[in-house]
Amino acid sequence: MGIMREHSYDLAVIGGGPAGMMAAAVAAEGGAKVVLIEKNNQLGKKLLLTGKGRCNLTAAQEDLSIFIDFFGKNGKFLYPSLNAFGISDTVSFFNEKGLETKVERGKRVFPKSDKSEDVLKILMDYLKKNKVGVLYKCKVQKLVIKKSLIQKLITSKGEIKAKKYIIASGGLSYPSTGSSGDGYSWVSELGHTIIKTEPSLVPIKLKENWARDLEGLSLKNVAIRVFQNNKKKDERFGETLFTKDGLSGPIILDMSKEIGKLLKEAPVELQIDFKPALSFEKLDKRIQRDFLKNSNKMFKNSLDDLLPQKLIAVIIWLSGIDPEKKVNHITTKERSRFLHLLKELKVAVSGLYGFEKAVITAGGVSLKEIDPQTLCSKLINNLYFAGEILDLDGPTGGFNLQICWSTGYLAGKTATQT
Repeated sequence: MGIMREHSYDLAVIGGGPAGMMAAAVAAEGGAKVVLIEKNNQLGKKLLLTGKGRCNLTAAQEDLSIFIDFFGKNGKFLYPSLNAFGISDTVSFFNEKGLETKVERGKRVFPKSDKSEDVLKILMDYLKKNKVGVLYKCKVQKLVIKKSLIQKLITSKGEIKAKKYIIASGGLSYPSTGSSGDGYSWVSELGHTIIKTEPSLVPIKLKENWARDLEGLSLKNVAIRVFQNNKKKDERFGETLFTKDGLSGPIILDMSKEIGKLLKEAPVELQIDFKPALSFEKLDKRIQRDFLKNSNKMFKNSLDDLLPQKLIAVIIWLSGIDPEKKVNHITTKERSRFLHLLKELKVAVSGLYGFEKAVITAGGVSLKEIDPQTLCSKLINNLYFAGEILDLDGPTGGFNLQICWSTGYLAGKTATQT
């Protein structure tokens, strides 16, 4: 639809992701006349991909200070946003609008339906109920400034004027969803500092060619340790996934930022422990019991109780043990080599994927130039921020989406109260 050149609003929100939708609807619910500007032909395009299409709504973390700690030194900025609209508020918000939720391992909150489309529908209905005007396929081309105020937006559909503006245009992750970093250039032109942007929560690439033989293998209870110059730098326990040329999954994504920093200094090696619940000694006894039970079987047919089928051939190849060899002929030295592969399989990191595979963007608009109590710019008096464009990035598990809900809510409230 086209718009009148002189058409004006109380609030214009740029970006129809989770933060933008929340901000626009909250402001409109408070009585403001709001327009939501989206350059795609639909809202929430990236939201539909979150949690592998299941939408990890938030993290059921009772202690706010622990939640904040996951965001590092910038976390304290979030206290006002989370106090205004916290984790329990998010769950209540969706529950009260008819979306049942559940808590899974790692305190991850999902819709009971496991469908991100159901989350988007709630938000779309919320926008419609509060009469938010939505402009689709509308690309912002310029923000016109005069005396520290945004006067109007120049867009592909004409000029838009508003008393207040919220930029919730996202970052650079998953550019196929429209996250092309437009907001950074606008904000930079306004005088704001942009902290260097980098992919965060991103899969890693391995040098080992055999990794591709494990593509699609998901392991739920493994430990992965990060080493550089023979010193352990990080360690996580949980779920990982082999890809066509590397590793992904929650624990890899959460370590990727640190791995990226380390790679700039020196090579990085990972050690995968497939049996972290068992010590070397206990695992060795377990292997000996299995070998005794399968003593007359060939080695390749004796490991079904110990390892996933897809992993067996690779581990046997790495062990150097003849797969046709009878188990009762395997030597102590061979068994020890096999044991060490299960407890500390070493792989070399060749690099990280870029923004095309990143879940979130690290870096963004400097928090020093934004009032945490209102999310208003300290440089432009009628400009507010929400969501991924901010210099905030947390781990997997619903943390980053919660920040979208919280900052969107606070920006939408304060932009129409002052």
